[in-house]
Amino acid sequence: MAAPYNYKADLAFLDDRRAPMTDALRAWCAINSGSTNLDGLKKMHGALKDAFSALGADVETVPSRVHKIVTKDGETMEQKVGDMLRLVKRPQAPVRVLLAGHMDTVFGADHPFQSEKFLDDDTLNAPGAADMKGGLLVMLNALMAIENSPLAERIGYEVLINADEEIGSIGSAHMLTEAAKRAQFACVYEPALPDGTLAGARKGSGNFAAVIRGKSAHAGREHHLGRNAIAAAADFISGIDKLSGEREGLTVNVARVDGGGPNNVVPNLAVVRFNVRLEQPEDSDWLLDKANALIADIDARDGYSAKLEGGFTRPPKPMTPQLNAFFLALKAAGADLGLAIDWKPTGGCCDGNNIAAAGIPVIDTLGVRGANIHSAQEIAKLDSLVERAKLSALLLLKIAAGDIPNPGEFVDTEKR
Repeated sequence: MAAPYNYKADLAFLDDRRAPMTDALRAWCAINSGSTNLDGLKKMHGALKDAFSALGADVETVPSRVHKIVTKDGETMEQKVGDMLRLVKRPQAPVRVLLAGHMDTVFGADHPFQSEKFLDDDTLNAPGAADMKGGLLVMLNALMAIENSPLAERIGYEVLINADEEIGSIGSAHMLTEAAKRAQFACVYEPALPDGTLAGARKGSGNFAAVIRGKSAHAGREHHLGRNAIAAAADFISGIDKLSGEREGLTVNVARVDGGGPNNVVPNLAVVRFNVRLEQPEDSDWLLDKANALIADIDARDGYSAKLEGGFTRPPKPMTPQLNAFFLALKAAGADLGLAIDWKPTGGCCDGNNIAAAGIPVIDTLGVRGANIHSAQEIAKLDSLVERAKLSALLLLKIAAGDIPNPGEFVDTEKR
């Protein structure tokens, strides 16, 4: 009988990596890479390309597709987004994994949150520290450990790092789908919760803008000749808001209204922006039918026009038997490291939703332990840099060695 494989020797590479990982994280967080800051994203792209070149993989820059956005004036326009970074190594290996992450943050070049602060020796408060520059470092260092292992030849990987995740991945979702079809399973490096809990099932998400036009008129002299777009928008808002809870787990959040002007002018434009979260894929058609009916009602009114822009960009990610098997494999790997791995459903969404919709199991919170993301209080726990890199490396090594099942080959016996 062959002796058990010595994973400890492979993971030893990571034992002294906390200091260089912390230094890299601070340097990356100092680069503003807000989703619309193309210059900053270009700089971040270059830093990542330099760092990931250590893997010896084939590297390329992939242009993203443009986003279509609705302006405050109710017009649609194209918005350029940053390029993606793609790496491929050993694509014909028996174990094939997609590793995905994003370089953009929610903090634009004009956002006041631009600098770092240590809250204690283990807690870094910095833009993107957890979401997800820390996660990108976890991914990179896990792969570096694998490249130093005799098992490396059994592991093939494709890395995709996009620049528009925080605004829906409209420009990069097609690449995620194509890459998922070449992989058996996927790992995404969004942050875990501070206690290490991961996201399991995720809701789907859609972003919309209702553009409602009326007719301007003097509010005193000719009020009767005007058609108040804000008043019509209020009818739409009331109707769309009432859809929350009409289907289990479905919520509608009206987030912003653009339009209007001076008090003595009947407003001729309103743009209502709203987000929808849902648990069941079929609920997207139901929601669209309801929203379009509300739009049609306003559009049919004398002197008004209305249209609905946007759509669903993140399909729901259910807890399938295949995904559950993947989590159990991760739990087994975590136990070997003394980590208690747990997961729970969440209303949040990410690129893991899109990857799961392509048909492969994906765990999408393999990054650092962190908290308060999307706020100036965002933190990353620095002890989790090495901890989570070891977890990912051990997971992939154990799958390569056959000590835990390949989650992409799981068969649901109930469906046989």
